[in-house]
Amino acid sequence: MTASTHSVWMHIGAGSFHRAHQAWYLHRLREQGDKTWHIALSNIRDDAVPLLTALTAQQGEYVLETVTPEGDRAYEKISSIRTIVPWDAELKGMIAQGADAATRVIAFTVTESGYYLDNDHQLDAQHPDIQADLQGEARTLYGALTRVLLARMAAHGDPVTLLNCDNLRHNGERFRQGFLTFLSLRKEEALYAWVRDQTTSPNTMVDRITPRPTDDIAPRVLKATGFRDSAPVMAESFIQWVIEDDFAAGRPALENVGVELVDSVLPWEEAKIRILNASHSCIAWAGTLVGQLCIHQSTQTPEIKEMAWEYVTQDVIPSLLPSPLDLEEYRDVVLARFANPWIRDTNQRVAADGLSKIPGFITPTLMERYASGETPRATAVLPALFFLFLQRWHAEALPYAYQDGALNAPELHALLGREDALQRFASDETLFGPLAHKAEFATLLQDTVTSLTDWAKQPQSVSDEGVDYVSGN
Repeated sequence: MTASTHSVWMHIGAGSFHRAHQAWYLHRLREQGDKTWHIALSNIRDDAVPLLTALTAQQGEYVLETVTPEGDRAYEKISSIRTIVPWDAELKGMIAQGADAATRVIAFTVTESGYYLDNDHQLDAQHPDIQADLQGEARTLYGALTRVLLARMAAHGDPVTLLNCDNLRHNGERFRQGFLTFLSLRKEEALYAWVRDQTTSPNTMVDRITPRPTDDIAPRVLKATGFRDSAPVMAESFIQWVIEDDFAAGRPALENVGVELVDSVLPWEEAKIRILNASHSCIAWAGTLVGQLCIHQSTQTPEIKEMAWEYVTQDVIPSLLPSPLDLEEYRDVVLARFANPWIRDTNQRVAADGLSKIPGFITPTLMERYASGETPRATAVLPALFFLFLQRWHAEALPYAYQDGALNAPELHALLGREDALQRFASDETLFGPLAHKAEFATLLQDTVTSLTDWAKQPQSVSDEGVDYVSGN
């Protein structure tokens, strides 16, 4: 299954997660002596230019710091990124690299909102960014890939794998459908046919908690390794990658470094999205409401941990059975990872993009519990927390800036300013699909918000490394 010598894995999205996850796996493969693959790192927007510049100065090398829940730190210099694609407004470097015959995988990491899909998982063709790219710009993944693959088709037409590395459910399928829809709307008939016939888009599941880098990492790296790193990255010690083995032009021997190559990623994907991702959001929204800044603080708060535990136990596990995974063990491992005090992941990072996470991570469980004749009381806590979180945002009372790729701020402020804001929130089809017309769900959400309102006004404290964090400021 491996490709010939000097194959390139081009990655779009120069964020921390890629450097802590896919780059680590390919680095370990190279460390085993298999150097047939290396990474070319690129980015669509100019926000990663400082990082790309720093990596260029370091010949693509950087140190990954990992830390266990017990506080054991390890350091590894990652050397799998051998090409830094310089950013330019026309994406000429990315186009040239993607068109190169040696590039056999084009991978990408975007947020859930970065796919511009509506509640029915169809491309939102009216979104301003999509409209701009339909006119020839490259604001989105679709516009950028169109430029890249038009050049590849014209140069030689060799097949290539288009690989998601993110939390979108059914990510390969949904990306592919969105991309083909985009090409159809752009009337790129020849490229549409080429993408259909010469590319594959395997579904994948990725997992490693990777907080935004902080200033304290580089000094630890220098002390531990002697390397003065301008672009270090830090992550938890846990890592997982599951990929459907459907590559169009060969692949690295990833099974040799612990990647699970499977026929269907669905059981792992559903467990991860519903148990890990949704619980993560629950904890971040709840912790923010009671004045906490870090995920580990919030997970260590008994009432918040109980919310996440009950959600998984009462509603998610019954929805996912039968499963090849031990779901109760998975739940407990996830909560232990979230409580890791050394990661210092922020509620701000995890709370982001809630408008996409509600329909993607949470609504499926609500719908399935109703369909099985059960009332999803434990799951209703999550959208209730998010509504209270949005009320704080509306009142400009959050302790940080809320980031959401699907946010229309004037429209949402207008909704939250109404007396019937919760009723309108519950009836939003984009968030809740068919449940938006279910009176029983509206009542459940109203009752849950009411039950949480007083709790959310109470500051919480939790001890961390001898420092007592108390909210209320």
